[in-house]
Amino acid sequence: MIPQIAQAPGLDQRVLDYLQALAGQGFTGDTDTRYATRLTMATDNSIYQHLPDAVVFPRSTADVALLARVAAEDKFRPLVFTPRGGGTGTNGQALNGGIIVDMSRYMNRILDINVEEGWVRVEAGVIKDQLNQFLKPYGYFFSPELSTSNRATLGGMINTDASGQGSLVYGKTSDHVFGLRAVLLGGELLDTAPVPVALARQLAQEGTLAGNIYRTVLESCGDNRALILEKFPALNRFLTGYDLRHVFSDDLQTFDLTRILTGSEGTLAFITEARLDITPLPKVRRLVNVKYDSFDSALRNAPFMVDAQALSVETVDSKVLNLAREDIIWHSVNELILDVPDKEMLGLNIVEFAGDDEELIDGRLDRLCQGLDALMAEGRGGVIGYQVCGDLPGIERIYAMRKKAVGLLGNAKGQAKPIPFVEDTCVPPQHLADYITEFRALLDEHQLAYGMFGHVDAGVLHVRPALDMCDPQQELLMKQISDQVVALTAKYGGLLWGEHGKGFRAQYSPEFFGETLYHELRRVKAAFDPENRLNPGKICSPLGVDAPMMQVDAEKRGTYDRRIPLSVRTEFRGAMECNGNGLCFNFDARSPMCPSMKITGDRIHSPKGRATLVREWLRLLAEQGADPLLLEERLGKTSTLRGLIEKTRNSWHARKGEYDFSHEVKASMSGCLACKACSTQCPIKIDVPAFRARFLQLYHTRYLRPASDYLVAAVEGYAPLMAKAPRVFNFFLRQPWVRNLSRKHIGMVDLPLLSSPTLNQQLAGHRAATKTLEQLETLGEKDRQRHVLIVQDPFTSYYDAQVVADFVRLVEKLGFEPVLLPFSPNGKAQHIKGFLTRFAKTAQRTAEFLNRVARLGMPMVGVDPALVLCYRDEYREILGDRRGDFTVQLVHEWLQKALPAVEEEANISGEPWYLFAHCTESTALPASSQQWQKLFARFGAKLENVSVGCCGMAGTYGHESKNLENSLGIYELSWHQALQRLPRQRCLAPGYSCRSQVKRVEGNGLRHPLQALLEIVS
Repeated sequence: MIPQIAQAPGLDQRVLDYLQALAGQGFTGDTDTRYATRLTMATDNSIYQHLPDAVVFPRSTADVALLARVAAEDKFRPLVFTPRGGGTGTNGQALNGGIIVDMSRYMNRILDINVEEGWVRVEAGVIKDQLNQFLKPYGYFFSPELSTSNRATLGGMINTDASGQGSLVYGKTSDHVFGLRAVLLGGELLDTAPVPVALARQLAQEGTLAGNIYRTVLESCGDNRALILEKFPALNRFLTGYDLRHVFSDDLQTFDLTRILTGSEGTLAFITEARLDITPLPKVRRLVNVKYDSFDSALRNAPFMVDAQALSVETVDSKVLNLAREDIIWHSVNELILDVPDKEMLGLNIVEFAGDDEELIDGRLDRLCQGLDALMAEGRGGVIGYQVCGDLPGIERIYAMRKKAVGLLGNAKGQAKPIPFVEDTCVPPQHLADYITEFRALLDEHQLAYGMFGHVDAGVLHVRPALDMCDPQQELLMKQISDQVVALTAKYGGLLWGEHGKGFRAQYSPEFFGETLYHELRRVKAAFDPENRLNPGKICSPLGVDAPMMQVDAEKRGTYDRRIPLSVRTEFRGAMECNGNGLCFNFDARSPMCPSMKITGDRIHSPKGRATLVREWLRLLAEQGADPLLLEERLGKTSTLRGLIEKTRNSWHARKGEYDFSHEVKASMSGCLACKACSTQCPIKIDVPAFRARFLQLYHTRYLRPASDYLVAAVEGYAPLMAKAPRVFNFFLRQPWVRNLSRKHIGMVDLPLLSSPTLNQQLAGHRAATKTLEQLETLGEKDRQRHVLIVQDPFTSYYDAQVVADFVRLVEKLGFEPVLLPFSPNGKAQHIKGFLTRFAKTAQRTAEFLNRVARLGMPMVGVDPALVLCYRDEYREILGDRRGDFTVQLVHEWLQKALPAVEEEANISGEPWYLFAHCTESTALPASSQQWQKLFARFGAKLENVSVGCCGMAGTYGHESKNLENSLGIYELSWHQALQRLPRQRCLAPGYSCRSQVKRVEGNGLRHPLQALLEIVS
């Protein structure tokens, strides 16, 4: 039995008093002191871990002003605050103690747009891709780019002055900020915009906090102008935090306080709104993928691309390319980045041209290609090939691969992982190749592997050395390398912080700024935040406050993870190896990644949040001397009446409010839909359902299970029995009193009705249902090739039997002999609920049965994606080599192989069909939608793939009372809108859960694509 984890880090009573005061004065947002929530805010996309005391989620600028006013009361002056956006920073910029002010949950509204004047006004929590999705119909976009654009907030981009691909032309975030609305500690609003210097001097005379800020910044930047111009490198990625260089315009006629706030990392004020410059979308885009025999060749050839007047040049090394090949992302780009015959591609330059003049762009493209042809002909430059991509979808797929490269490095094999700590250095582009040569020599000296990618046009290269942060010696080496890179970057006249802000690396600021300018930074900080209460320890401390800065060698995730035994870390790899990249925070409702995060906005309900909680749970178990692996071995061997009594007592205490951190982990796990999108969409392949099942199994050694768990896990036992009298059971299932009983006492709603007529009734007397395995074993080889064995699943066979019956007819129509195999439980429901011991037995029995059938040499086909994929994934995980080598195909997989090859497809005509893909299938088998399209095309029909996320049903998740609101909410995010604009009778869904959800919400369901094919061929 797992022990009770009754202790969580205590809270400062002053923090609790502050939150109570906030609520009492009308704060409309959320406040949270749960340990689970604080843990999700203790990490970001960096290697660091720093636990806050509480998190507040304001809903508006008024809420932020209120929390700042209350914070100014004398009794709350010791409290510190740190603004936070998407948590995508790689240097720990938003990690701190005290109170985290998270702008991402609610402050995500686009407030205004003026196309004529070319600006948009947004709240700080708006996500970069969300804004561009909004701007696209207007023909505009927000041009600063970054790899985390689908989850990074604009407030975070402003606070770190973010930039990335295309910055040579488009610049940094600060180049596109017209003005900001910020809240100062005390609650005073500060609106910034470029103003004449004379007006700035007038504002500086006012006796307000804002007046003092204007006065200080005018003096610091004016009196030290010559030194500032001399000190700041003449780079595209200029020195940020605070940007003393650009406060004054070059002609000294304009003053813009905005430039101090951009890049300030939340150390000066709470930025709540921004007015941003928007850029017209280029009408013409072309991309060239240039392939090299070495990474060094790619680096040294980059100036050649820049000279060709390219918009951007992105470089990727062989390590990143090879990791991309192993990822789901590669299927979308493999035709655009083909290997060169007989040559190994060890480097790649992604070169983009963009603009409005097609003739001009194509001319530049042609000149570059001619130059590349000449280099290859002469055997110079290491160029071994190139491909041109001129269509926008292809260009976007290539950039999606490049963006995912950041996270993919975390999926490298072994304990040592490429990590960010020296990854955004910037040197003059002409020195980049030499700089990187020395950089690589430094890493080679320490015998370290590493991955590299970046923006060579701007002199920025992301370098991630592979280190094991659970090894104390490797942690010391990280600090040593960090110090060496600081010196190397200075040697080449570069910056340590070219893109991602300073964060914990601000300790190196004094030597980069010099004594005089660092003193001025502290003056600026003191004007805004004299008591050092905003994100203390970052950028600099204010004059008059002797406070330590955050250190590069501060506590990291590895500091805590190393306290977990290696054997446990290895077994719980899915939770342990999350590197914080945060791709699971993807805002796009059409993305299948983590529907529970999308609907709740709560990061404990994300793969990253769940991995974080399980890591901490394992650490706390280790502190108490409990070994979860040993506990798993004992499962099923100590089930006694005494154990039941203990679980009953523990559950009673839990209902009375007795604390156990395990309950917080359980709440997080219970919100998971087990859709498994994370296991393929996440760069690290964090498979939440896998470690969720293990956690639930152990959790319920201490606490009783709800009745619904047993009902769900046993469905494959009672469904066949109920199907013997479907009308009787359906009569009762329709009764309001039965539904009320189920909802209140079992926790299940909208239970599906059994198929009537049943599958057996529909196939009564049909040879597909009468052939036995013994008969099949007597068939000759030729006859066997004509047979197709249909593997039943409990949901389709007993609740949607028409689909299976129609598959039998389709098989016949296509000239094959269908055989319905006896039903053998799959066990998926047992796995989802954490009955792993039972699941192992179920899987073993069914695997033995299917292996026996497989020896017949006939294709086995199942119709439901989730159940078929369970044979491939969960069976392999639970059984290992004992699974055997049987294969169950999905319908489209079998059809692809079974149908004879054709030289050309039939003429496509008529009204199209529309495919709503199953989220588990579309992520595990990303080519499935295209395969269905090709199958339909063979019969002269057009099938269009509808871009949607999760339907919200996910097996039995949507039938559980506690999940009903979220289930329906997830459905509304993408499915409902799509179905409203399409003819329902032409919409298809391969997933039983999806069809069930549509039927529940819309009143009538969808058909399986095999049923549409049957209609087409009939």
